[in-house]
Amino acid sequence: MAGPLAGLRIIEFAGIGPGPFCAMMLADHGAEVIRVDRAGREASGEDPARDILNRSRRSLALNLKDPRGIKLARELCAAADGVIEGFRPGVMERLGLGPDVLRAANPRLVYGRMTGWGQDGPYAQAAGHDINYIAISGALHAVGRKYGRPVPPLNLVGDYGGGGMMLAFGMVAALLHAQRNGAGQVVDAAMSDGAAVLMTMMYSLRATGRWEDDRESNLIDGGAHFYDAYETSDGKYISIGPVEPQFYRLLLDLIGLADDPAFSNQMDRSAWPAQKVRIAEVFRTKTRDEWCAILEGSDACFAPVLSLDEAPRHVHNRARGTFVDVNGTWHPAPAPRYSDTPSCPPRPLEHGAAVTENVLAAIGVAPPALDELRRDGIVA
Repeated sequence: MAGPLAGLRIIEFAGIGPGPFCAMMLADHGAEVIRVDRAGREASGEDPARDILNRSRRSLALNLKDPRGIKLARELCAAADGVIEGFRPGVMERLGLGPDVLRAANPRLVYGRMTGWGQDGPYAQAAGHDINYIAISGALHAVGRKYGRPVPPLNLVGDYGGGGMMLAFGMVAALLHAQRNGAGQVVDAAMSDGAAVLMTMMYSLRATGRWEDDRESNLIDGGAHFYDAYETSDGKYISIGPVEPQFYRLLLDLIGLADDPAFSNQMDRSAWPAQKVRIAEVFRTKTRDEWCAILEGSDACFAPVLSLDEAPRHVHNRARGTFVDVNGTWHPAPAPRYSDTPSCPPRPLEHGAAVTENVLAAIGVAPPALDELRRDGIVA
């Protein structure tokens, strides 16, 4: 492995969404991540090589309903630096794999917990999904059109930004503390907490009277005519965002509105609705490619709105290597980048008999014992 986290070993108890994303982030940056799946779980039928969230790690399946499977899981954790789990509060404790048990055997262990509502609080035991977690943070209320419903921003804010990425940050911070002080700890990462943290700037603007608590009414929520996406004549879209006055003037010049008195006062909010109508008319006069020829690479703060199929092939993304082709599947490349400890290219999830043998051999399970565990369904 390469990357700044090389030398760290993390045990990931398989879950969905934000937990695997946290594990992917750590693996991308050099940690050895071993994913523990549940033996006997029905296969999804999907090609594991195309499951990008599970990339760059090894996997084995254990029967966690059997004491021998629990014993193997404990032994894996005893030889690890960190653990990631994403179950409801109390589930790991009932399995005998809670933080008190694992940290008693390995005091340096960092135990990362990924939930929607957190380990405590009135909602802690309730089911939920990204949309619910960002709803109580204020984030969902802020996204959408003024006279419409709030619009779910995919599951980027709760699951991935406020969840998996926040847990990855918390894990690295706690692992750094453990290396310096010899003591691990529990990292309680709640998506509702993380989504609230991602809204810090908006809460700051609200506190200083610069944010209206209504959708599409502010500088960067689609309220301003100069910060939005617009349709082009071919039914595609472009984005503009020239907030600074000099960039705004350049945009107006390039799209032919420099001499229009209706656009003379950039920050007159009362004029924004009419300005949006006019600028939308202008952008509908040309195709997306024609606007790219006029605006791309300028300081007008412009970019075409690309589909998931188009983005990996865009000239800037190709030059940067923002996406990498792994066995015919486009992967977003590991980010950020490091000058001295670059990450390895992503690789598909490794699983199968040889991987299981190798992982369990590292904790002292010899081939005859492994054969018995396989026969009894403890290891799949």
